[in-house]
Amino acid sequence: MTSYILGGGITGLAAGLSSGLPVLEAAPEPGGICSSYYVKPGSNQRLAHAPSDDGAYRFELGGGHWIFGGDATVLHFLKTLAPVKTYYRQSSVYFRADDLYVPYPLQNHLRFMDRATVGQVLKELAKQPGTFQTMEEWMLQYFGPTLCEKFFYPFHDLYTAGLYKTIAPQDAYKSPVSLAHVIQGAFDEAPAVGYNVSFVYPAEGLNALAHRMASLCDMRYNKRVSQIDVEGKELHMTDGSVLPYTTLISTLPLNKMMEMTGLHVSAQEDPYTSVLVLNIGALRGPKCPDDHWLYNPDATSGFHRVGFYSNVDRSFLPASARPGNEAVSIYVERAFVGGETLTQQEVDDYSKAVVQELQDWGYITDAEVVDPTWIDVAYTWSYPNSRWKQQAIQKLEDHSVYQVGRYGRWIFQGIADSIRDGFFAGSSFKYTG
Repeated sequence: MTSYILGGGITGLAAGLSSGLPVLEAAPEPGGICSSYYVKPGSNQRLAHAPSDDGAYRFELGGGHWIFGGDATVLHFLKTLAPVKTYYRQSSVYFRADDLYVPYPLQNHLRFMDRATVGQVLKELAKQPGTFQTMEEWMLQYFGPTLCEKFFYPFHDLYTAGLYKTIAPQDAYKSPVSLAHVIQGAFDEAPAVGYNVSFVYPAEGLNALAHRMASLCDMRYNKRVSQIDVEGKELHMTDGSVLPYTTLISTLPLNKMMEMTGLHVSAQEDPYTSVLVLNIGALRGPKCPDDHWLYNPDATSGFHRVGFYSNVDRSFLPASARPGNEAVSIYVERAFVGGETLTQQEVDDYSKAVVQELQDWGYITDAEVVDPTWIDVAYTWSYPNSRWKQQAIQKLEDHSVYQVGRYGRWIFQGIADSIRDGFFAGSSFKYTG
C-alpha cells in the first residue's frame, strides 16, 4: 500500500512535489479552481492551452486569483518556476444607484462621499468598539451604522448569501480600521492598506504555474474519489477501481471529506457559500473603469463583485485586441448558500441579466464569450464559538487522513500560503509515505 494526495489544486501540487507521493486529481488538468483556460471569441469550447494564434480570451475557473503576501521563500519558488509580474491594487466600491466610485477600503476614502455622511461616519468611528459575536455585530461596532447601512450590510448580504447575520467575524485584515487613516482619508489621500496592496501573477497565466508544478509530480488524472473506507483503508473511485492506502493528505473540502468517509462529530457543521463565476469576454464599453475589481452592494442581477482580468494585464485578451485595449476580460461573482443548486435555465437567465446590466453600465458592448462555472465550496465560514472544524480535522487525523490547504482546513488564505502548506505537509511524508 502507499499514501496518496487527494486533489491536484495548488496545495496538492505543492504536497506532491515535496513528497513524491501520487496526486489523485478528478479533472484532466491540474490547478483546481486556480487554473486558467482559454476561449476564442464566438466559441463555447474551453481550451487548456492558448491557441497557436493567441486569439483567445484567458479566464480562470474560480475568478481572479492574484497571489498576495506569502513567505519570501515561496515567492522565490514561484519566480523560479514561472516568471511573475508585480501589480499594485486598484479597486473601488461602486454604488450603482449613485454612479459613485469610492476607492477601497471605503472607510479610508470618505472624501469621495457627501459631507453629511462624512461627518456622521467620523462621529460614529470615534466611539470605542463594543462586544460582538456575529459578523453583523462586528461590522456595526467597527464601521458604525452609517457605513453599515450604506455598504457593509448590503454587500455582505450578497457576499455571504445572507449568512453574515449568524456567522462569526472573519478576515478582519481585509479591511483594517484605523481612526487616523479614516480621518486622513476624509480630507486627503490615505496610505494604501490591506492584504493585497501589491500582488504578483505569472506572466503566462496560472495554468503555466500549475502545469510546471504538475510536471514535477506523480500525477494521476481523471481519478475522482466517491467513497473512503477509513476502517479498511480503501479509496473507492468513480471508475470502479479500489486503491488501498496507508495515509492520505487531503486538500478536498473538509465537509466533503466528512461525507465521503462517513465520519461524524458532535458539533454542528459550519456553513459555506457556493459561487457562480461568470467569465465574460466582450468589446470594451465607453464607461468601463480601469479598476482591477469592484465591490458591488447594489447590482440588480445579484452579483457582489465584478473583476477585470485585462485591467490587471492585457495578456488576458486576444492578441489582436491588446494594442488598443478595445476588449475586456471580466469575471463576475454571485454567492449562494452552500447546498443550493441552480437549473441550467436559471444559470442562462442570470448570465443574460449580468451581460445586460454590464451593457447598461457602459462597461461592455458586444459579449463575445459568456462562460459560467459553479464553484460548490467557494468560501468557508464558522458559527460563533463553533468547534466543528477542530473536531472534524481531529476525527480525520485519528483515521490517518490529514487535511491541508484553504478548503481542507476550512480557512481563508491565498495561493502563496496554500503552496507553503502543501510543501510543509508533503515534506513530512517524504520518507514515511
